[in-house]
This record gives sequence, C-alpha cells and structure tokens, in this order.
Amino acid sequence: MSGSRCQTLYPFSGERHRQGLRFAAGEMITVLQVPDGGWWEGQKEDGLRGWFPASYVQLLEKPRKATPQTGEDTLNGHLPPGWQSYVSPQGRRYYVNTFTNETTWERPSSVPGTPKSPVTQKSSAVNGYHTSGTPVHQLDPGHMSLRKASGDPQTPGSPAAPRRQSKESSLTINCVTFPHPDVMPEQQLLKPSEWSYCDYFWADKKDSQGNNTVSGFEILLQKQLKGKQMQKEMAEFVRERIKIEEEYAKNLSKLSQNSLAAQEEGTLGEAWAQLKKSLADEAEVHLKFSSKLQSEVEKPLLNFRENFKKDMKKCDHHIADLRKHLASRYAAVEKARKALTERQKDLEMKTQQLEVKLSNKTEEEIKKARRKSTQAGDDLMRCVDLYNQAQSKWFEEMVTTTLELERLEVERVEMIRQHLCQYTQLRHETDMFNQSTVELVDQLLRKVDPAKDRELWVKEHKTGDIRPVDMEI
Repeated sequence: MSGSRCQTLYPFSGERHRQGLRFAAGEMITVLQVPDGGWWEGQKEDGLRGWFPASYVQLLEKPRKATPQTGEDTLNGHLPPGWQSYVSPQGRRYYVNTFTNETTWERPSSVPGTPKSPVTQKSSAVNGYHTSGTPVHQLDPGHMSLRKASGDPQTPGSPAAPRRQSKESSLTINCVTFPHPDVMPEQQLLKPSEWSYCDYFWADKKDSQGNNTVSGFEILLQKQLKGKQMQKEMAEFVRERIKIEEEYAKNLSKLSQNSLAAQEEGTLGEAWAQLKKSLADEAEVHLKFSSKLQSEVEKPLLNFRENFKKDMKKCDHHIADLRKHLASRYAAVEKARKALTERQKDLEMKTQQLEVKLSNKTEEEIKKARRKSTQAGDDLMRCVDLYNQAQSKWFEEMVTTTLELERLEVERVEMIRQHLCQYTQLRHETDMFNQSTVELVDQLLRKVDPAKDRELWVKEHKTGDIRPVDMEI
C-alpha cells in the first residue's frame, strides 16, 4: 500500500462492517497471534480484531530471539536458510520459518524450507500453544505498521484459521453473509424505535405455501403493489357512490315535476308546492355532490402515481440484478476456495514425497506447488474482496430503496386520508344544503292554518251569503 490508500483484508473475525476491515498505510496495530500459514491476528487501536496476511506487515520491533545454544547448533549442523530458532516461555526450543511462518518443535531438515515432519497447524491457541501442541510464535507486546511491498507475494498460505473463524463468526444464507447467531454482536438499528423497512427485511423467508423463498425486498414490493390495488378499489367504491348520487338526483328531479296533488289550495297547497320544489333543489345538491366526489376524490385516487407499477418494476429489476451479481460473486468465492484447497493438498502431497525421495526435481515441484498455492490464495482474497464489494453495493441500495418505499407508503396513506376527509366534508356540506332546502318547507308547514285556508277558499269560491228562508202562504 502507498499513500493513503487502504487495502481490504479478508477474512475478518471481528465486528462485521459493510466495507470489511480496512487498515490504512502506516496504521499501528498490536499483534496477538503469529501462527504458521502466513495469516496473523492483530488488534487495531480502536479495539477491532482481525486476521490479515503476514505479507502486509512490517515489524517495527523484532521478536525476542532466544540466545542460541551454539553447541546444539554445531552438533546438528547449521539451520537451513530462512529458519530461526526460539525458546518458548517454558524453556522448550522451537523453530520458525521466516519465509512461510511455519512453526515446529522439530529441528528442520537440511532441505531448505522443509521441516523434518509435516505439521498440521491450527489457528486456535490455548496458553500460547496450538491445539495440536505446536507453539504459537508470539511477539513482544508492540505495534506493527502495515505496508504492501511491491513485488512481495500476498501469501495467505493456509487460510484454515480465518476460514474457521469466518464460519464461527458468520454464516451465508442464499449468498448473503450474516453474523452467526451464537456469536452475533449486538447490532444498532439504522432507525431505532421507528420499525423502519430498512431494519427488518434483510433475510429471505418461505412463501405462504412453504415451497419457494421470497426475499425481504420482494415482500416490501408486494406491500407497495397491494397498496396501489387498495387505492384503485377505493376509487371504484367512490365511483359507485357517484353513480348512486347521480341516479338519486335524477329521480328527485323527476319526482319534483310530478303533478300529483297540484290542485291543493291555501296555506297547505303552498307548503306542498314548496316541498315539491325542495326535491328539485335537493336533486341539484346531490348532483353537485357527485360532481365534486368525482373531481376531488375519485380522480385523485385514480391518478395518484399512474406509473407506480412501472416504477416498482424498475426498482425490482435493479435490486434483483444486484442480488444476482452477489450470487455470482459468492459462487466465485466458493470456486476459489475449492481451488485453494486442492492446491494445498497438492503442496502437502509433494512435501510428503520429498521426505521419502530427495531430488532437485521434487524441490522444483514443491516450489511450483507453493507458487500455485500462493496464487490460489491471492485469487481467493480477490474473490472475497469482490464479493464484499457486491454485498456492500446491494446493502446500500437496499437501504436507499427500502427507505424510499417507506416514504412512498407514508405518502400514499396520507393522500388517501386527506381525500377521504374531503369525502366526509362534502357529505356534511350536502346534508347542510339538504337541510336548508327543507327549512322553508318546515316554516310553511308551521303556518298552515285550516281556518285561513277555509277563508281563502270561501272567498274565492263562495256562491252567496244569503241563506234560504221559509216559504210564506
């Protein structure tokens, strides 16, 4: 690494970050374990711990080296190139290959880079030793600065330790990596106490029939499309109400023109005529009510987000493409992991053959196998890096898109609420207008006076006020 660039280091067994664990050039870390295989464990100043390739670091403090027992080295010959001897805290001598970071209790053979017997290393350490009994090469409590030397091989060696750490700290479901539930650190919600979409729809689930898997985003999308359908059905309901109002207004207007009881006279006849006229007025009120329902309630419900389904389809395709890309990256990781395992097996087999038959040809084959193993490790790291980048992109788009869906849902509900409030307001106004049309009828009915009506009728239709008398003889 150079300048301020960061190198993403995988795998990482500490607290999970979307961008993975990153070390800046020159950043100081404390080394915790230096097992064989080229992968070391360290801790950053902020307390985060993780595994990283040994080729990325440069020691600022050399590990304490035991004072060599010259007599022993002389009797057994000099150590092969690259090998150093150390003494454990318990006083037992062990050997470290500075090229491969291999450790062994047994003195290495005269063949360069090869111990007397192969040692299967473990990543877990108890009281300073691997579970297999091989010593963990500890450094003095100190710091290290990270670098990427040009030309230095990025040698992950045997990634068994980080692989096991990864399995213990995380698990992958449908190509998405989650923290393992047994060791899952407490995660802070993105929007605490809001029950936000962006916090609760990361995992997939079975559909109602239990046959297929449905993604969390697809469930949110179905909610949006269902909301659009409900909105459409509400508009249809209002349309039926409008039809009823229009038919009612038409019938009221027709009834108001009926000639029944048109010959009623007097104050009662006046009240009756006003009652028939109020029907015509009421018909006009209901006609206006239906017109306002159409323009102020039904039409907005129908026109709200006319292209909603098209927009949701684009959104669905976008997230689905990101998920497919993530799946392809995961497949590449598994393929690279399998290739690394095969290369390691090949290297181990050739190393065992070397113990039986020593030859320059076998040495060359081991070097070639080691190069291939290193390349396979580099490929795995690259694939993991690309996978995490793809997952990070999917994560970011999921957060952005789910928050947008959340906003759209709030907007939809608020819009419907406002227009239903408009419906009730129009209904109240209609009732008020209808009430005003019958108020005059009520007034006239209170003025109905049979005596007055009789007077008016008699005056208009009297035939004479001279009564008959008896006939005289």
